[in-house]
Amino acid sequence: MFKRITVTGLVMTMIGSVAGCGASSAEMPTEIAELTGTAAASVDYQVPTQVPASLVDQVGYSSESEKVVVFKGEDISGSFGVYNIENGKLVYTGEILKPVFNEALGEYDSLGYFNDLQEEGQYCIYTDAVGESYSFTVSEDAYRELFNEACKKYYINRCGIGLSENYAGDNAHSACHTTMAHLQEDMSVSIDVTGGWHMDEQARRDTALGSRIAENLLMAYEMNPSAFTDDTGIPESENGIPDILDEVKYEVDWLLKMQDPRTGGEYAAAMTNVQKGGDVFAAPVLVSPVSMDATISFASMMARFSYFYQQYDSEFATTALKAADRAFSCFLNNQKAEDDSAAFKAAAQLYRATGSQTYADVLGMYFDKPDFDQLFISDENIFLGSVTYLSINQKVDVDRCTYLMKLLMKASEDIASRASKSSYLVTDEAGRGGFDTILKDMRCLTITDHIIYNHEYTTIIENHVHFLAGMNPKAVNYLTDATERTYQETGESGVMNDPESVALLIFMLSVLEQ
Repeated sequence: MFKRITVTGLVMTMIGSVAGCGASSAEMPTEIAELTGTAAASVDYQVPTQVPASLVDQVGYSSESEKVVVFKGEDISGSFGVYNIENGKLVYTGEILKPVFNEALGEYDSLGYFNDLQEEGQYCIYTDAVGESYSFTVSEDAYRELFNEACKKYYINRCGIGLSENYAGDNAHSACHTTMAHLQEDMSVSIDVTGGWHMDEQARRDTALGSRIAENLLMAYEMNPSAFTDDTGIPESENGIPDILDEVKYEVDWLLKMQDPRTGGEYAAAMTNVQKGGDVFAAPVLVSPVSMDATISFASMMARFSYFYQQYDSEFATTALKAADRAFSCFLNNQKAEDDSAAFKAAAQLYRATGSQTYADVLGMYFDKPDFDQLFISDENIFLGSVTYLSINQKVDVDRCTYLMKLLMKASEDIASRASKSSYLVTDEAGRGGFDTILKDMRCLTITDHIIYNHEYTTIIENHVHFLAGMNPKAVNYLTDATERTYQETGESGVMNDPESVALLIFMLSVLEQ
């Protein structure tokens, strides 16, 4: 396991100052301005009829965390008030900081902080210039419900079993896809591929994607195990195993069925063959041919799973590790390790689990590449494999670990710097990368925050949650469908609608829930 270090000056000594996000505590306004005009009395809250220019996290803020609001507009200045919606009373007065022009978005933005408001309740922001914001809550555990909802998404997507109302609520349904499937390349061959997670509305089950998701969930658990409980409300709850590991095991059981017993390769997907107007849950299933992408992704995830599952079921963990080794061998029998960086990530996992020189040789081959620095930043497989190498208890090169830490800290510093230059305190305020850029940047910060604790990084992560939950240029909550303006209203896609994005959301929320 990683050794976590609390730092103040250590990071500065290693690589220079770490860029912050927004105003630091030293830059925060120390005087509270007085509200004037109508804002000084009380507010009879009504849902704004137009998109507000006061942008808040509609899900809520943690009581003891930094709380920030973004104001859109060139002429917004002076003070803002925070009002208790239950009684309409003013509970906090804050200063609107000087507007800055956001060239990327073509707008003026200002920030306001209300960190000292810690009493639980439901509130809104009000200014004379732009009126009311959408409502939000302040609570001690603002993200727990969101975190549990995200974790439970995979239970809702389970295939092959019936979901009862007790666990699934409105998503309850009878067991689906329980009959034998057939190989796409030879329809005379039947195969049992019941189980796994549906990945889309067509109930497709993709092995490479499922392996990547499961690996992200396992890594999130490794970074912040105390965030994951055994009582999220799935059938396996309270069995003595964290529910997130139970959920991953459900996918692992299916992935094992999708391994070709002859070659060790992994079939690419189980696809529903839906006829026009047919029921996707009752449709027959076709299994697509073995894929090397699926095979090496499977090898990496199964090795990681075996490492963490040893303490709960050593026999099953060993089965998973043997399956990973067979898949890696199948991959090498079909292509060279240097031709696909996924081999580096899988080799890191297998070396950590076994200490075998075979895997160490693959790692060394990649470490010796002259452009490794660039690959660390641009190639997710190299990045994740390097993070695994930092956690290995087997024999490792200490100088190489120091080198990797410098690369990791440099990447995190760059993320923090980009966030500090944004009037929304995030790395991709214009959404050029969809959710992907933000979620992967926050995964990097979460990993770094685990190895070398930095409160500033935690604040940056939380600001990105604020952004996704409504503190963005469109004032849209992309995380849930239960607030006043969500992705459903605007016809956009939400984070929760994409299984891979959900895993990355869990990753970033886990640091706030530990």
